[in-house]
Amino acid sequence: MTFHSKIDSFFIRFLLAAILIIATVSFVPLLFEGAPFSAFVIVSSTFFVTTALILWITFAIRYVFLEQHLLVKAGPFRSRIPYASILKVSPTRDIFTGYRLLSSRDAIELINNTTMFGTVKISPEKQDVFIAELKKRCPDLKIDGRLS
Repeated sequence: MTFHSKIDSFFIRFLLAAILIIATVSFVPLLFEGAPFSAFVIVSSTFFVTTALILWITFAIRYVFLEQHLLVKAGPFRSRIPYASILKVSPTRDIFTGYRLLSSRDAIELINNTTMFGTVKISPEKQDVFIAELKKRCPDLKIDGRLS
């Protein structure tokens, strides 16, 4: 069973602002320095590769329930979280810190003993269905009362 990440308008605005800042920092110096054409080609290539990677990571977020583990994918990044290691699910609106593969402020935090920081923040589209499926696969899972 596969779930896509919810995408909210705040995250879209944040992403567009980040890309605009990267574009400004990349291209404005070229306008004032009389840079050679080769510098423009290198900066343009770097900008487009960076932007493509950011967009790929943002819009290709998937949460896949497999036989033995939850696979969390965002572009080239993947995490396999065994169901036995997932201890608790809590709501969170903190999307700027920790290990996060999400694109919405309406997120949940999976507390586990496998990932680097012991938590992973995700934002599945159908959060209630996702949690119900997770509960089926993790019978000892503790669910924060704010999610009920």
